[in-house]
Amino acid sequence: MKYFVLSLCAAISVVIPAMSQTGKESKTLVAYFSATGTTRQAAAKLAKEHKAVLWEIEAAEPYTAADLDWRNKQSRSSQEMQDEEARPTIKQCINIMPYDTIYVGYPIWWGICPRIINSWIDNNLEQLKDKTLIPFATSGGSDVRQSVEYLKKTYPSLHWEKGMLMK
Repeated sequence: MKYFVLSLCAAISVVIPAMSQTGKESKTLVAYFSATGTTRQAAAKLAKEHKAVLWEIEAAEPYTAADLDWRNKQSRSSQEMQDEEARPTIKQCINIMPYDTIYVGYPIWWGICPRIINSWIDNNLEQLKDKTLIPFATSGGSDVRQSVEYLKKTYPSLHWEKGMLMK
């Protein structure tokens, strides 16, 4: 099933072009995952500043408050972050081909990006190879450096720019 969803996402990303709210294509995309709304606000601000298309990376199964309880080692987020191979299923795909620059946003979980970011990158890996990727994160206390180093190490074939922590 997982491979079917990945194949479907790949097919959709080639067929359906992403359009901004005005209907005009943009060369910059702000793709983000937000579990509580904090990263959503930062992403919207960034998209407005750069006149970019804003797109949310959504989990096929939305996270509940119980799923996000980092103090509970049995919570969904804790289980995913303990498993380096975890790749939560994404609700829908976007065609990233029209974009030259992609901001990739996420909350910092356990010092790095949530595994759903890995899902999104894995789904789009070939198309991302010729893009400039700029990570941005939100956090209640962590620095962005560890998460950016994780992305660079995990995906060395991609062109990562310096990351930024947003409030």
